[in-house]
Amino acid sequence: MSVLHWLEQDLGNGLLLRRSRAEDMEELAAFNQRIHSMDDDEDVRDPQPRLAAWTRDLMGGGHPRFGAEDFTVVVEQASGRIVSAACLISQTWDYEGVPFGVGRPELVGTEPAYRRRGLIRAQFEVLHQLSRSRGEWVQAITGIPYYYRQFGYEMLLNLGGERRGFAAQLPTQAQGYAVRPAQVDDLPWIADCERLGGRRGVVHCVRSPAEWRYELDGACELNVNRKVLMVLTHASGQPVGFFAHEPYVRPSNVLAATILELMEGVSWYDALPCVLRYLLQKGNEIAAQDGKPCLGVELALGEEHPAYQVAERWLPVVKKPYAWYVRLSDLAGFLRLIAPALEVRLAQSLYAGVSGEFKVGFYRTGLHLTFEAGRLTACEAYELERWQAVDAAFPGLSFLQLLFGYRSLDELRNAFADCWTNERGRALLTALFPRKPSNVWPIS
Repeated sequence: MSVLHWLEQDLGNGLLLRRSRAEDMEELAAFNQRIHSMDDDEDVRDPQPRLAAWTRDLMGGGHPRFGAEDFTVVVEQASGRIVSAACLISQTWDYEGVPFGVGRPELVGTEPAYRRRGLIRAQFEVLHQLSRSRGEWVQAITGIPYYYRQFGYEMLLNLGGERRGFAAQLPTQAQGYAVRPAQVDDLPWIADCERLGGRRGVVHCVRSPAEWRYELDGACELNVNRKVLMVLTHASGQPVGFFAHEPYVRPSNVLAATILELMEGVSWYDALPCVLRYLLQKGNEIAAQDGKPCLGVELALGEEHPAYQVAERWLPVVKKPYAWYVRLSDLAGFLRLIAPALEVRLAQSLYAGVSGEFKVGFYRTGLHLTFEAGRLTACEAYELERWQAVDAAFPGLSFLQLLFGYRSLDELRNAFADCWTNERGRALLTALFPRKPSNVWPIS
Protein backbone atom coordinates (compact mmCIF):
# COMPACT_ATOMS: atom_id res chain seq x y z
CA MET A 1 0.00 0.00 0.00
CA SER A 2 1.30 3.49 -0.85
CA VAL A 3 2.51 5.34 2.21
CA LEU A 4 0.56 8.36 1.00
CA HIS A 5 -2.65 6.40 1.55
CA TRP A 6 -1.46 4.35 4.48
CA LEU A 7 -3.56 4.85 7.58
CA GLU A 8 -2.67 2.29 10.23
CA GLN A 9 -1.00 -1.03 10.92
CA ASP A 10 -1.83 -3.57 13.64
CA LEU A 11 1.45 -4.52 15.34
CA GLY A 12 -0.11 -7.16 17.56
CA ASN A 13 -0.10 -7.29 21.36
CA GLY A 14 -2.74 -4.57 21.45
CA LEU A 15 -0.60 -1.97 19.64
CA LEU A 16 -1.48 0.09 16.58
CA LEU A 17 0.93 2.03 14.37
CA ARG A 18 -0.52 5.06 12.61
CA ARG A 19 0.40 8.52 11.39
CA SER A 20 -0.30 11.44 13.67
CA ARG A 21 -3.29 13.77 13.57
CA ALA A 22 -3.71 17.39 14.59
CA GLU A 23 -5.53 16.33 17.75
CA ASP A 24 -2.42 14.40 18.88
CA MET A 25 -0.38 17.58 19.30
CA GLU A 26 -0.69 18.11 23.05
CA GLU A 27 -0.25 14.43 23.89
CA LEU A 28 2.83 14.27 21.66
CA ALA A 29 4.22 17.43 23.24
CA ALA A 30 3.83 15.92 26.70
CA PHE A 31 5.24 12.59 25.50
CA ASN A 32 8.37 14.18 24.00
CA GLN A 33 8.84 16.39 27.05
CA ARG A 34 8.80 13.31 29.28
CA ILE A 35 10.69 10.77 27.14
CA HIS A 36 13.45 13.02 25.83
CA SER A 37 14.62 14.22 29.23
CA MET A 38 18.20 14.74 27.98
CA ASP A 39 19.30 15.10 31.61
CA ASP A 40 22.86 14.16 30.62
CA ASP A 41 23.14 16.69 27.79
CA GLU A 42 25.26 19.65 28.86
CA ASP A 43 24.28 21.67 25.82
CA VAL A 44 20.65 22.37 26.70
CA ARG A 45 19.30 24.12 29.76
CA ASP A 46 15.94 22.88 31.05
CA PRO A 47 15.27 20.91 27.86
CA GLN A 48 11.91 19.35 28.63
CA PRO A 49 9.62 22.36 27.98
CA ARG A 50 11.81 23.28 25.01
CA LEU A 51 11.17 19.88 23.42
CA ALA A 52 7.45 20.21 24.01
CA ALA A 53 7.58 23.63 22.36
CA TRP A 54 9.43 22.16 19.37
CA THR A 55 6.69 19.53 19.00
CA ARG A 56 3.98 22.20 19.00
CA ASP A 57 5.85 24.29 16.45
CA LEU A 58 6.15 21.27 14.16
CA MET A 59 2.49 20.30 14.39
CA GLY A 60 0.86 23.71 14.81
CA GLY A 61 0.61 24.58 11.12
CA GLY A 62 3.27 27.27 10.95
CA HIS A 63 6.24 25.12 9.96
CA PRO A 64 7.08 25.41 6.25
CA ARG A 65 8.09 21.75 5.80
CA PHE A 66 6.07 19.83 8.36
CA GLY A 67 2.44 18.85 8.71
CA ALA A 68 0.36 17.48 11.56
CA GLU A 69 0.53 13.99 9.96
CA ASP A 70 4.34 13.83 9.82
CA PHE A 71 4.76 11.97 13.10
CA THR A 72 4.32 8.23 13.35
CA VAL A 73 2.83 7.02 16.62
CA VAL A 74 2.31 3.65 18.24
CA VAL A 75 -0.75 3.62 20.48
CA GLU A 76 -2.37 1.17 22.85
CA GLN A 77 -5.55 0.10 21.10
CA ALA A 78 -7.47 -0.20 24.35
CA SER A 79 -6.63 3.24 25.74
CA GLY A 80 -5.38 5.17 22.68
CA ARG A 81 -2.31 6.22 24.70
CA ILE A 82 0.85 7.01 22.70
CA VAL A 83 3.72 4.73 23.72
CA SER A 84 6.20 5.38 20.91
CA ALA A 85 6.69 8.10 18.31
CA ALA A 86 9.00 9.51 15.65
CA CYS A 87 8.73 12.12 12.91
CA LEU A 88 10.15 13.09 9.51
CA ILE A 89 11.22 16.67 8.69
CA SER A 90 11.73 17.04 4.94
CA GLN A 91 14.32 19.49 3.62
CA THR A 92 16.78 20.19 0.82
CA TRP A 93 20.55 19.95 1.11
CA ASP A 94 23.15 20.28 -1.60
CA TYR A 95 26.35 18.45 -2.47
CA GLU A 96 28.72 21.20 -3.62
CA GLY A 97 25.90 22.94 -5.42
CA VAL A 98 23.84 19.90 -6.51
CA PRO A 99 20.54 19.89 -4.54
CA PHE A 100 19.03 16.69 -3.15
CA GLY A 101 16.11 15.87 -0.89
CA VAL A 102 16.69 14.82 2.71
CA GLY A 103 14.30 13.30 5.22
CA ARG A 104 15.28 14.00 8.81
CA PRO A 105 13.83 11.55 11.36
CA GLU A 106 13.68 13.14 14.79
CA LEU A 107 12.05 13.01 18.21
CA VAL A 108 12.37 9.22 18.22
CA GLY A 109 11.31 7.72 21.55
CA THR A 110 9.47 4.92 23.32
CA GLU A 111 8.04 4.49 26.79
CA PRO A 112 10.48 2.35 28.85
CA ALA A 113 7.94 -0.46 29.35
CA TYR A 114 7.55 -0.85 25.56
CA ARG A 115 11.19 -0.81 24.50
CA ARG A 116 12.93 -3.71 22.72
CA ARG A 117 9.75 -4.67 20.89
CA GLY A 118 10.74 -3.38 17.44
CA LEU A 119 8.45 -0.35 17.60
CA ILE A 120 11.11 2.06 16.31
CA ARG A 121 12.06 -0.35 13.53
CA ALA A 122 8.42 -0.53 12.41
CA GLN A 123 8.17 3.26 12.40
CA PHE A 124 11.44 3.70 10.52
CA GLU A 125 10.16 1.41 7.78
CA VAL A 126 7.24 3.80 7.35
CA LEU A 127 9.41 6.93 7.58
CA HIS A 128 11.87 5.57 5.02
CA GLN A 129 9.02 4.76 2.66
CA LEU A 130 7.51 8.20 3.19
CA SER A 131 10.88 9.82 2.54
CA ARG A 132 11.29 7.86 -0.70
CA SER A 133 7.80 8.87 -1.82
CA ARG A 134 8.89 12.49 -1.44
CA GLY A 135 11.87 11.91 -3.73
CA GLU A 136 14.42 12.20 -0.92
CA TRP A 137 17.76 10.53 -1.54
CA VAL A 138 19.09 10.64 2.01
CA GLN A 139 17.83 10.27 5.55
CA ALA A 140 19.86 11.96 8.30
CA ILE A 141 19.40 11.97 12.05
CA THR A 142 21.20 13.07 15.20
CA GLY A 143 21.16 10.52 17.99
CA ILE A 144 22.81 8.40 20.64
CA PRO A 145 25.93 6.33 19.83
CA TYR A 146 25.48 3.20 17.71
CA TYR A 147 21.68 2.97 17.83
CA TYR A 148 20.75 3.99 14.27
CA ARG A 149 23.40 1.81 12.65
CA GLN A 150 20.94 -1.07 13.01
CA PHE A 151 18.63 0.69 10.53
CA GLY A 152 21.27 1.16 7.81
CA TYR A 153 22.77 4.47 8.96
CA GLU A 154 26.46 5.40 9.12
CA MET A 155 28.02 8.26 11.10
CA LEU A 156 29.56 10.46 8.43
CA LEU A 157 28.90 14.18 8.91
CA ASN A 158 30.23 16.34 11.72
CA LEU A 159 27.73 17.30 14.39
CA GLY A 160 28.83 20.09 16.68
CA GLY A 161 32.42 21.02 17.36
CA GLU A 162 33.06 24.11 19.49
CA ARG A 163 35.63 26.59 20.75
CA ARG A 164 35.02 28.08 24.22
CA GLY A 165 36.57 30.96 26.11
CA PHE A 166 35.90 32.69 29.41
CA ALA A 167 35.35 36.38 30.13
CA ALA A 168 38.93 37.19 31.14
CA GLN A 169 40.23 35.65 27.90
CA LEU A 170 38.01 37.60 25.50
CA PRO A 171 39.13 40.71 23.63
CA THR A 172 38.67 43.85 25.68
CA GLN A 173 38.07 46.16 22.72
CA ALA A 174 35.69 45.85 19.79
CA GLN A 175 35.80 49.00 17.72
CA GLY A 176 34.34 49.85 14.35
CA TYR A 177 31.42 47.41 14.37
CA ALA A 178 27.97 47.04 15.95
CA VAL A 179 25.28 44.38 16.33
CA ARG A 180 21.52 44.64 15.74
CA PRO A 181 18.63 42.16 15.41
CA ALA A 182 17.99 40.80 11.92
CA GLN A 183 14.90 42.05 10.08
CA VAL A 184 12.82 40.56 7.29
CA ASP A 185 14.54 42.78 4.71
CA ASP A 186 17.90 41.31 5.74
CA LEU A 187 16.97 37.74 4.87
CA PRO A 188 17.92 37.71 1.14
CA TRP A 189 21.48 38.86 1.72
CA ILE A 190 21.76 36.72 4.86
CA ALA A 191 20.85 33.72 2.70
CA ASP A 192 23.55 34.66 0.19
CA CYS A 193 26.11 35.11 2.96
CA GLU A 194 25.23 31.79 4.57
CA ARG A 195 25.36 30.00 1.21
CA LEU A 196 28.84 31.37 0.60
CA GLY A 197 30.02 29.98 3.96
CA GLY A 198 28.43 26.63 3.16
CA ARG A 199 30.93 26.12 0.36
CA ARG A 200 33.60 25.33 2.93
CA GLY A 201 32.04 21.89 3.34
CA VAL A 202 30.72 19.24 0.98
CA VAL A 203 27.13 19.34 2.27
CA HIS A 204 24.99 22.39 3.00
CA CYS A 205 21.30 22.86 3.89
CA VAL A 206 19.41 25.03 1.39
CA ARG A 207 16.65 27.25 2.76
CA SER A 208 13.72 28.68 0.83
CA PRO A 209 12.48 32.22 1.61
CA ALA A 210 9.71 30.67 3.73
CA GLU A 211 12.25 28.62 5.67
CA TRP A 212 14.43 31.68 6.30
CA ARG A 213 11.38 33.58 7.54
CA TYR A 214 10.60 30.70 9.91
CA GLU A 215 14.17 30.88 11.26
CA LEU A 216 13.73 34.60 11.89
CA ASP A 217 10.41 34.67 13.72
CA GLY A 218 8.46 31.43 13.16
CA ALA A 219 9.53 29.35 16.13
CA CYS A 220 8.18 30.08 19.59
CA GLU A 221 10.37 31.45 22.36
CA LEU A 222 10.89 28.11 24.11
CA ASN A 223 11.62 25.96 21.03
CA VAL A 224 14.87 24.07 21.73
CA ASN A 225 16.05 24.67 18.15
CA ARG A 226 15.21 28.37 17.95
CA LYS A 227 18.10 30.63 17.01
CA VAL A 228 18.30 34.41 17.41
CA LEU A 229 19.48 35.98 14.15
CA MET A 230 21.71 39.02 14.52
CA VAL A 231 23.31 41.32 11.95
CA LEU A 232 26.86 42.60 12.26
CA THR A 233 27.27 46.08 10.83
CA HIS A 234 30.13 48.43 10.14
CA ALA A 235 30.14 51.67 12.14
CA SER A 236 28.52 53.26 9.08
CA GLY A 237 25.53 50.96 9.48
CA GLN A 238 26.39 48.84 6.45
CA PRO A 239 25.77 45.11 7.07
CA VAL A 240 28.94 43.04 6.86
CA GLY A 241 27.77 39.66 8.19
CA PHE A 242 25.38 37.83 10.47
CA PHE A 243 25.36 35.28 13.26
CA ALA A 244 22.84 33.19 15.17
CA HIS A 245 22.98 32.45 18.87
CA GLU A 246 20.92 30.27 21.18
CA PRO A 247 18.30 32.04 23.31
CA TYR A 248 19.55 30.40 26.50
CA VAL A 249 22.83 30.04 28.37
CA ARG A 250 24.13 26.48 28.34
CA PRO A 251 24.65 24.55 31.62
CA SER A 252 28.36 25.29 31.20
CA ASN A 253 27.38 28.96 31.72
CA VAL A 254 28.30 30.13 28.23
CA LEU A 255 26.24 31.64 25.43
CA ALA A 256 26.84 29.89 22.11
CA ALA A 257 26.73 31.19 18.56
CA THR A 258 25.93 28.36 16.17
CA ILE A 259 26.25 30.21 12.84
CA LEU A 260 28.65 33.03 11.96
CA GLU A 261 29.38 34.30 8.45
CA LEU A 262 30.89 37.45 6.99
CA MET A 263 30.53 38.90 3.53
CA GLU A 264 33.41 38.55 1.12
CA GLY A 265 36.17 41.05 1.72
CA VAL A 266 35.37 41.64 5.42
CA SER A 267 38.23 41.06 7.86
CA TRP A 268 37.61 38.32 10.41
CA TYR A 269 40.35 39.84 12.59
CA ASP A 270 38.57 43.19 12.73
CA ALA A 271 34.98 41.97 13.04
CA LEU A 272 35.18 39.00 15.41
CA PRO A 273 35.91 40.92 18.67
CA CYS A 274 32.56 42.70 18.35
CA VAL A 275 30.72 39.38 18.02
CA LEU A 276 32.47 37.91 21.07
CA ARG A 277 31.87 40.96 23.25
CA TYR A 278 28.20 41.02 22.25
CA LEU A 279 27.78 37.32 23.10
CA LEU A 280 29.26 37.88 26.55
CA GLN A 281 27.05 40.89 27.23
CA LYS A 282 23.91 39.11 25.96
CA GLY A 283 24.83 35.97 27.88
CA ASN A 284 25.01 37.95 31.10
CA GLU A 285 21.58 39.45 30.42
CA ILE A 286 20.05 36.01 29.83
CA ALA A 287 21.82 34.34 32.76
CA ALA A 288 20.78 37.15 35.13
CA GLN A 289 17.17 36.09 34.66
CA ASP A 290 18.10 32.87 36.48
CA GLY A 291 20.32 34.60 39.00
CA LYS A 292 23.47 33.14 37.43
CA PRO A 293 26.53 34.60 35.76
CA CYS A 294 27.56 33.99 32.16
CA LEU A 295 31.17 32.86 32.44
CA GLY A 296 32.08 33.04 28.77
CA VAL A 297 31.11 32.41 25.18
CA GLU A 298 31.26 29.58 22.69
CA LEU A 299 31.48 29.41 18.92
CA ALA A 300 29.76 26.16 17.98
CA LEU A 301 30.69 26.30 14.31
CA GLY A 302 31.80 22.75 13.56
CA GLU A 303 35.24 21.23 13.19
CA GLU A 304 36.78 24.00 11.09
CA HIS A 305 35.88 27.66 10.65
CA PRO A 306 37.77 30.89 9.81
CA ALA A 307 36.74 32.37 13.18
CA TYR A 308 38.62 29.60 14.99
CA GLN A 309 41.91 30.70 13.43
CA VAL A 310 41.37 34.27 14.59
CA ALA A 311 40.04 33.39 18.06
CA GLU A 312 42.56 30.72 19.02
CA ARG A 313 43.91 32.72 21.99
CA TRP A 314 40.46 33.97 23.02
CA LEU A 315 38.69 30.60 22.83
CA PRO A 316 41.28 28.02 23.89
CA VAL A 317 38.93 25.23 25.00
CA VAL A 318 38.26 22.80 22.15
CA LYS A 319 35.36 20.36 21.96
CA LYS A 320 35.57 17.92 19.07
CA PRO A 321 32.50 17.12 16.94
CA TYR A 322 30.13 14.22 17.35
CA ALA A 323 28.48 12.98 14.12
CA TRP A 324 25.26 12.81 12.14
CA TYR A 325 23.90 9.43 11.13
CA VAL A 326 23.19 9.28 7.38
CA ARG A 327 21.39 6.64 5.33
CA LEU A 328 21.76 6.36 1.55
CA SER A 329 19.91 3.42 0.00
CA ASP A 330 20.76 4.06 -3.69
CA LEU A 331 24.48 4.82 -3.85
CA ALA A 332 24.79 4.43 -7.62
CA GLY A 333 21.82 6.73 -8.26
CA PHE A 334 23.18 9.34 -5.88
CA LEU A 335 26.59 9.31 -7.61
CA ARG A 336 24.85 9.85 -10.94
CA LEU A 337 22.93 12.75 -9.38
CA ILE A 338 26.05 14.49 -8.07
CA ALA A 339 28.11 13.75 -11.20
CA PRO A 340 28.41 17.50 -12.06
CA ALA A 341 30.18 18.14 -8.74
CA LEU A 342 32.47 15.14 -9.20
CA GLU A 343 33.33 16.22 -12.74
CA VAL A 344 34.38 19.66 -11.49
CA ARG A 345 36.73 17.99 -9.02
CA LEU A 346 38.21 15.84 -11.77
CA ALA A 347 38.70 18.87 -14.02
CA GLN A 348 40.70 20.55 -11.28
CA SER A 349 42.90 17.51 -10.64
CA LEU A 350 45.64 15.52 -12.33
CA TYR A 351 42.86 13.25 -13.62
CA ALA A 352 41.31 15.94 -15.82
CA GLY A 353 39.91 14.38 -19.00
CA VAL A 354 40.18 10.81 -17.69
CA SER A 355 38.49 8.01 -19.67
CA GLY A 356 37.97 4.38 -18.76
CA GLU A 357 36.22 2.02 -16.36
CA PHE A 358 36.63 1.95 -12.60
CA LYS A 359 35.29 -0.53 -10.05
CA VAL A 360 34.69 -0.01 -6.33
CA GLY A 361 33.91 -3.10 -4.27
CA PHE A 362 32.08 -3.63 -0.99
CA TYR A 363 33.00 -7.35 -0.81
CA ARG A 364 29.56 -8.62 -1.81
CA THR A 365 28.45 -5.83 -4.13
CA GLY A 366 30.20 -3.18 -6.15
CA LEU A 367 29.93 -0.07 -8.30
CA HIS A 368 30.96 0.02 -11.95
CA LEU A 369 31.81 3.58 -13.04
CA THR A 370 32.59 4.67 -16.60
CA PHE A 371 34.34 7.94 -17.45
CA GLU A 372 34.65 9.56 -20.86
CA ALA A 373 36.83 12.66 -21.26
CA GLY A 374 36.40 13.54 -17.59
CA ARG A 375 32.64 12.95 -17.49
CA LEU A 376 30.89 10.25 -15.47
CA THR A 377 28.78 8.59 -18.17
CA ALA A 378 27.63 5.52 -16.26
CA CYS A 379 27.46 4.27 -12.68
CA GLU A 380 25.78 0.97 -11.91
CA ALA A 381 25.61 -1.38 -8.94
CA TYR A 382 26.46 -5.04 -9.51
CA GLU A 383 27.03 -8.30 -7.65
CA LEU A 384 30.68 -9.16 -7.07
CA GLU A 385 31.91 -12.59 -8.11
CA ARG A 386 35.50 -12.03 -6.95
CA TRP A 387 36.18 -9.49 -4.22
CA GLN A 388 39.68 -8.90 -5.60
CA ALA A 389 38.47 -7.83 -9.07
CA VAL A 390 38.11 -4.15 -8.21
CA ASP A 391 40.25 -1.02 -8.07
CA ALA A 392 39.30 -0.26 -4.45
CA ALA A 393 37.44 -2.02 -1.65
CA PHE A 394 35.57 -0.71 1.39
CA PRO A 395 34.05 -2.70 4.27
CA GLY A 396 30.51 -2.06 5.44
CA LEU A 397 29.32 1.50 4.85
CA SER A 398 32.78 3.06 5.19
CA PHE A 399 32.77 4.32 1.58
CA LEU A 400 30.06 6.80 2.57
CA GLN A 401 32.53 8.54 4.88
CA LEU A 402 34.73 9.18 1.84
CA LEU A 403 31.79 10.25 -0.34
CA PHE A 404 30.65 12.93 2.11
CA GLY A 405 34.11 14.32 2.81
CA TYR A 406 34.05 13.11 6.43
CA ARG A 407 37.27 11.09 6.18
CA SER A 408 40.07 10.99 3.63
CA LEU A 409 41.02 7.83 1.79
CA ASP A 410 44.23 7.57 3.81
CA GLU A 411 42.29 7.91 7.07
CA LEU A 412 39.96 5.09 6.05
CA ARG A 413 42.86 2.85 5.02
CA ASN A 414 44.46 3.46 8.41
CA ALA A 415 41.22 2.75 10.26
CA PHE A 416 40.14 -0.36 8.31
CA ALA A 417 42.64 -3.08 7.45
CA ASP A 418 40.23 -4.39 4.80
CA CYS A 419 40.02 -1.02 3.02
CA TRP A 420 42.50 -1.10 0.16
CA THR A 421 43.13 0.28 -3.34
CA ASN A 422 45.43 -0.32 -6.24
CA GLU A 423 47.57 2.58 -7.44
CA ARG A 424 45.04 3.72 -10.01
CA GLY A 425 42.18 3.50 -7.51
CA ARG A 426 44.03 5.53 -4.91
CA ALA A 427 44.80 8.35 -7.33
CA LEU A 428 41.27 8.59 -8.76
CA LEU A 429 39.47 8.34 -5.42
CA THR A 430 41.73 10.98 -3.89
CA ALA A 431 40.84 13.34 -6.75
CA LEU A 432 37.11 12.57 -6.58
CA PHE A 433 36.64 12.65 -2.80
CA PRO A 434 38.90 15.02 -0.86
CA ARG A 435 38.37 15.38 2.86
CA LYS A 436 36.16 18.44 3.32
CA PRO A 437 34.19 18.43 6.60
CA SER A 438 30.71 19.95 6.64
CA ASN A 439 28.80 21.78 9.37
CA VAL A 440 25.15 21.36 8.45
CA TRP A 441 22.54 23.72 9.90
CA PRO A 442 19.40 21.63 9.30
CA ILE A 443 15.73 22.49 9.11
CA SER A 444 14.33 21.64 12.56
